[in-house]
Amino acid sequence: MIRIFTDTSANLPAELVRQYGLTVIPFSYSVNGVEAEQSAGREFDGAAFYSAMRAGAAVKTAMINIASFIGPMRQALEQGEDVLYIGMSGGISGAAHAAAIAVHELQDEFPDRQIAAIDTLAASLGEGLLVLEAARMQQAGAGFGEIAGRIAVRRETMCQYFTVDDLEYLKRGGRVSKTTTVVGTLLKIKPLLTGDSQGRIVLCGKVRERRRSLMALADAYEKLAADKAGEVGIAHADDAAGAAFLLDELKQRGLTGPCLTVCYEPVTGAHVGPGAMALFFQGVHK
Repeated sequence: MIRIFTDTSANLPAELVRQYGLTVIPFSYSVNGVEAEQSAGREFDGAAFYSAMRAGAAVKTAMINIASFIGPMRQALEQGEDVLYIGMSGGISGAAHAAAIAVHELQDEFPDRQIAAIDTLAASLGEGLLVLEAARMQQAGAGFGEIAGRIAVRRETMCQYFTVDDLEYLKRGGRVSKTTTVVGTLLKIKPLLTGDSQGRIVLCGKVRERRRSLMALADAYEKLAADKAGEVGIAHADDAAGAAFLLDELKQRGLTGPCLTVCYEPVTGAHVGPGAMALFFQGVHK
């Protein structure tokens, strides 16, 4: 049997985690010095979290360490299961490196078991949609090598495009300069960002005003979507109305497949800020 592991960055609703029997390793964070941990067993209160951020709360995040991976993975291996971890991009978090070290150590300890860690080069539902694909393949009877190989290929065409409502949070993370933030705020400039081939977040465009930024995400889908009957993901940082507007735009551009819409989980959300909006889909290329 294969045990599929992921982390809370995958942004998957608790219902889907339970449905597919996923094991989710939590990232941790703090709000105004109070430590918290994401839980896959209950839904995240996004409205409260992002309201606190808007009010000036200090949010800090921490990566998953090696020990946090080894413990639950070893337990699964001791039960005779193979372990496949599908996790957050190494281009934006050290957790991917920690997972790779954990897997290497466990391979020496359990030489007869199959163990692998796949860096999705993505976060939020860019990661989560790949986890769901792996889980559905497992339920359909696919083997370890087939699933791992498929996800390794599909990560290369997982498109992730997003925009933010406030440049200040990107400035804090070193993504844009102070001058760009001041000028951009005055001119109501909204950056368009994407994940590159190494899983890093890079600027790919700029527009003025919120509505146009959401339409630009839909434009990227119209241009790059490999299969408009395929599943897409939308993650928003406490902007359900904006997510609904984006979904309508996608449908106008030909989307007929299902859409999984979630509130941005707190660790990634802390870096993009309230109002951020992201779109994830399989493209002909990134």
